[in-house]
Amino acid sequence: MSRMVLLLCSLVLFAPSEWAWADQGNHVGHAPASASKGATKVTLDGNTLTLTFGPIDLPVGHSGELASSLPLHFFKAPKDMDVTGFKSRIFTIDGRELPGQYLHHILLQNLEEKSLSCPGEPTYFAGAGIEVTDAKFPPGYGVPIKKDSKLIAIVAFYHKVPPTKDVLATFTMDLAPDGAPMKTVKAYTVGVNVVCYSQFSQRPANESDEGRALKVGLVQVDTKPLRFTIDGCVKYAYPHGHDGLLLIALDNKTTNETLLRSVPDVDSTGNLRGFLPHQIYSNTKGFPINPKDDYEMTMVYHLNRQESMDLHGMGNYLLYVMPGSCDQG
Repeated sequence: MSRMVLLLCSLVLFAPSEWAWADQGNHVGHAPASASKGATKVTLDGNTLTLTFGPIDLPVGHSGELASSLPLHFFKAPKDMDVTGFKSRIFTIDGRELPGQYLHHILLQNLEEKSLSCPGEPTYFAGAGIEVTDAKFPPGYGVPIKKDSKLIAIVAFYHKVPPTKDVLATFTMDLAPDGAPMKTVKAYTVGVNVVCYSQFSQRPANESDEGRALKVGLVQVDTKPLRFTIDGCVKYAYPHGHDGLLLIALDNKTTNETLLRSVPDVDSTGNLRGFLPHQIYSNTKGFPINPKDDYEMTMVYHLNRQESMDLHGMGNYLLYVMPGSCDQG
């Protein structure tokens, strides 16, 4: 099966040269798509907000600093809302499901909210990649988005898939019922790879937009030191990796604790199938993070010796953090 080398939304925040916003009434315009490309539609239906990308014929190239297959879609939040989870699908127009390896990335950003993990950049609050794993935050927690907030949706499909006609992708956000009491969590991206656009110039020689270079037949362990910018309480951790991934982990080296350890579900060739529910951290109690302690991210990969594609590794978490102490609830 064709594999994908994914650029996860959690690793690329919106590029400064693409932060232009052309307000046109209640919706925001975007660059016109070519006749062969599909469109992006946003649908609010009860307590779900769904973005539908396509249909589009694959393979298709990428363009721009975010490697987008379709024109960037600018829109405004239709109401005050709290995002409590999300899920993605990729399929043909006749309903045939496609493997997650067809999806390069889906990325959602709020231009009016600053990133906690990447100071000076806008926050990315949700997204998906090859793992297409459903996310559901602990009950009572959500990411708040104010009505008319300026949002951006980006999608890219993997450019090495077999020719496939009329492909669509959807990204559905679950919303809390109007008026429901909610506690705020904010997105915080951590990874072995450089996760901030403004720091891409600091990437090591063996790292690119596609991830860390991997060697076939070897167990490869990559680590990276980490310091958090805030005091907070992690309530949910969405893991992301590529084909060949064996493990992602987050450790507090100061207290000598492993805080997160995620092992993916894979097929016999090592292709990533996703993360099973018991491998996804979700806890109302949460665990604390702070700017004082030393943390470390780890990812472990193994590629089959017969692997012929040039694959790259990523190991990341999209953490959903309640600012302040875990004692607050």
